[in-house]
Amino acid sequence: MNFPERARVVIIGGGVVGASVAYHLAHQGWQDIVLLERKQLTCGTTWHAAGLIGQLRATHNMTRLARYSRELYARLEEETGVATGVKSNGSLSVALTNERLEELRRGAAMARAFDVEVKELSVAEISKKYPPLNVEDVVGGVFIPSDGQGDPANITMALAKGARLKGASIIEGVKVTAIHQANGRVTGVETDRGAIAADYVVNCAGMWAREVGLMAGVRVPLQAAEHFYIVTEAMPAMTKGLPVLRVPDECAYYKEDAGKLLLGAFEPLAKPWGVEGIPEDFCFDQLPEDFEHFEPILEMAVNRFPPLAEAGIQTFFNGPESFTPDDRYHLGEAPELKNFYVAAGFNSVGIQSAGGAGLMLAQWMQEAAPPCDLWDVDIRRNLPFQNNKTYLAARVSETLGLLYADHFPYRQYETARGIRRSPLHHHLEQLGACFGETAGWERANWFVPEDGRKADQKPQYIYSWGRQNWFDYARDEHMAIRQAAGIYDMSSFGKIRVEGADAQDYLQLICANDVDIPTGKIIYTQWLNNKGGIEADVTITRLGPESYLVVTPAATTIRDMAWLERHKPAGAALSFIDATAMEAVICVMGPKAREVLAEVTPQPLDNKDFPFGMAKEAEVGMGLARLHRVTYVGELGWEIYVSADQAAHVFETIYASGQKHGARMCGLHVMDGCRLEKGFRHFGHDITDEDHVLEAGLGFAVKVDKKAGRFGDFIGRDAVIAKKASGLEKRLLAFKLRDPEPLLFHNEPVLRDGDVVGHLTSGNYAHYFAAAMGMGYVPVREGETLDEMLASAYTIDVAGKLFAADVSSKPFYDPRSERVRG
Repeated sequence: MNFPERARVVIIGGGVVGASVAYHLAHQGWQDIVLLERKQLTCGTTWHAAGLIGQLRATHNMTRLARYSRELYARLEEETGVATGVKSNGSLSVALTNERLEELRRGAAMARAFDVEVKELSVAEISKKYPPLNVEDVVGGVFIPSDGQGDPANITMALAKGARLKGASIIEGVKVTAIHQANGRVTGVETDRGAIAADYVVNCAGMWAREVGLMAGVRVPLQAAEHFYIVTEAMPAMTKGLPVLRVPDECAYYKEDAGKLLLGAFEPLAKPWGVEGIPEDFCFDQLPEDFEHFEPILEMAVNRFPPLAEAGIQTFFNGPESFTPDDRYHLGEAPELKNFYVAAGFNSVGIQSAGGAGLMLAQWMQEAAPPCDLWDVDIRRNLPFQNNKTYLAARVSETLGLLYADHFPYRQYETARGIRRSPLHHHLEQLGACFGETAGWERANWFVPEDGRKADQKPQYIYSWGRQNWFDYARDEHMAIRQAAGIYDMSSFGKIRVEGADAQDYLQLICANDVDIPTGKIIYTQWLNNKGGIEADVTITRLGPESYLVVTPAATTIRDMAWLERHKPAGAALSFIDATAMEAVICVMGPKAREVLAEVTPQPLDNKDFPFGMAKEAEVGMGLARLHRVTYVGELGWEIYVSADQAAHVFETIYASGQKHGARMCGLHVMDGCRLEKGFRHFGHDITDEDHVLEAGLGFAVKVDKKAGRFGDFIGRDAVIAKKASGLEKRLLAFKLRDPEPLLFHNEPVLRDGDVVGHLTSGNYAHYFAAAMGMGYVPVREGETLDEMLASAYTIDVAGKLFAADVSSKPFYDPRSERVRG
């Protein structure tokens, strides 16, 4: 065939993911699809994958996509005639500790909410299910019957053939050398065989994806790491049909294949590979053996699987896999370049993920928007510094092992830390802060108080599924906010300045609320998509006639900047500035917040001079700041925005005053518990781009009758009007357990009158009520009223046990916001 000069889409990379994207675009009816592979299909990492096909992932949508992958692979053979080796022999995960068993039980409960069949097994049942296993120290396990395994190379070949049958071109032996672009949009690729003009380019280059991204000025943070497994000679103990076995407490997985055993590992300290570049001739290559590195895994495996001691080793394999900083793959349109899409960094779960990822990306490209909530894997979640090679090498040494580590709530990364620090970091450290990481920021999550520091208690997590070592500290911090005052650092807030003569008209297009407000006014608003889903959840402060400040969560700053840029009308007099690092934010919240601040500023703080929802510049100590009267914890309070150079002085001044009024340093874990009591939503959990703003209970912040700016009605207005006419299909409700002992985190199943109807989108402990609380969507039955909905009996499934819950559509704490406006 002639080498093409033009394509609608060029896909870079011929592994299982690239083949899946080509397959799904072709099945959507796209023509002129060209997939380019530098050497041969599967020759990078796909060919040596273990081929495990599990379904249960961390979220509902990720589980749904993994389940789709299994279903797709099962039918590919009939469609294409290529055998995929797919079999549903199930998967068995066993626990060696009670903490791990709690994790498995919570996962099993989540599986039930996600409609995945799962069975909890006793030790005797485990032994019957997997006879060769030494169960002497096993405490329990779970079995998913519909999980299984497949042949990675043949799955890829079947996807590729399915794409070809629909007209796609797949060309091997072609290296992409450059990405062409113009006016912020991709226009094609350069290769060692010539240029191809294209409307779309998809980076599916696997462990080369970072370098391909750099060609386009796009950040794709991932790094290859060595991944080890052995394959034995045929063993009588490996009978046909044994399930895939995972023993995460020993970092190991076991797979039967033609009577042989494949034993692989995700060890705690991995070995980054190719940090200085991948050899040009890499093709179906293996890496040097490192038996010493694998030996601890093998020793545990011989004890766990005694027949292994007598087995011959046919293959000792070491091959690279690509890993990302957070163990989640990258999917979607790059924020830096329009029509340049990414599907890469699959963290050793590429086979089970590729089918669903290809489907989602194809739909995303078709609609120019994510087809559902994909924030977990959205490429826009990444920060610029995370593409740093030194950072990536340090982080992936940990992330590989985290696949099988205990997934405790609040678990923090240990590597590649300390990169983004608040101007107050040293002060917080001196006051006993225990830091966690969000979007690279070191943030104080809780504090060891002075008496604890004197007793040599360390600000370090001791993880558990029960009450962790900081639980009592958090209770005291929580109650300080409710009864006196809490001081905490929110410098990590994303801060975006929107400037220009068209700022108001443009924000009227983007925001569901009305931004035609006086200078100093603060509004709470959502940015909606055309379906009425929530793309952002922000506050906006008018700083001047042509100047606004958008305040957004730390993790969504890049996403929100990309949304603003993507919708900017041609010729608009507008600029967007990420001002996050310019200002620190000190929060003073609680019934005594006014007293704390009154001592340090001449600015009147009474309701008449400083009502809720206003911002004013003021002197604080000997510095200058801007005080915003807003809250995310449901109390009287102010956020103090101060330039980074004056932040330390202003903090010292406020802290000294706080000591006179019983104020306490607070961490951000407490903020989450307080906002749940007050019914405030958390973006990414309670509200996402697939949750309609009215069903999320946020209609009060939507102004369908506001005066449109010169760029037209706000995005999503038609969807809001349509939903009002058709009625709600679900409601976001608040739940409070009646039993004070259980803990909620998120994804626990919600049962209505005994039937699973959904799951918690978020959860935490509400210390004011001495009970765990959560939020979750419940479907609305046809014709029922809200009162009828609330009259049902609700229970929450916590690790297989049901606990009765009170339910409300209003905040449990201060439902009329009297304290906030006090």
